[in-house]
Amino acid sequence: MADISKLPVITISREYGAGGRSIAKELSKRLGIPWYDRDFVRLTAKDSGYSEDEIDKEGEEISDFSIFLKSMLNNIVDYTSSHDAIFSAQKEEMIKLAQNPCIIVGRCGNCILHEAGIQSFDIFLYASMNVRMERAKSLIKEPCDDIRKYVEKKDALREKYYKEYTKREISKAQDYSICLDTGVIDYDTCVDMIARLFE
Repeated sequence: MADISKLPVITISREYGAGGRSIAKELSKRLGIPWYDRDFVRLTAKDSGYSEDEIDKEGEEISDFSIFLKSMLNNIVDYTSSHDAIFSAQKEEMIKLAQNPCIIVGRCGNCILHEAGIQSFDIFLYASMNVRMERAKSLIKEPCDDIRKYVEKKDALREKYYKEYTKREISKAQDYSICLDTGVIDYDTCVDMIARLFE
């Protein structure tokens, strides 16, 4: 196990179905530090006044219509969208959590921590569409007639959210310490490779 006091905060950005949650969970066990993904919903709800349902619904996805509506209203009145307010609340929560070594999945973590001057080791996970479609079968809870369209939609919503709040492309390699193809490198090997960098 690594010396926890010397570990940076680790962020994981990912394509839908590329294994972000699975790798974060195993890396957490290996390094002995907490990991946060859906925990943001509970923690942000506790401190922000928004309900868990509202945060869960808007926490890491944004549509073209929401961006358009926000732009229009911002030009007319002094307006803060629920997306903006929830993003700000999650950002504050993330900066609090990052005072100690941990793993943060998604939610623009690499950019938020960089802007806050907090050292982080930033990971991007990706895989081919066929690999991600197969994995999506175990992730999708609701009825789905077209898995490819579902995965493409999830990717598009995440990409729009990331670009809206960072003004950057989510898959730009230069913004990460390491990028891993989880369709070629299995989860256990990914975890081992990352952990050995710190051990």
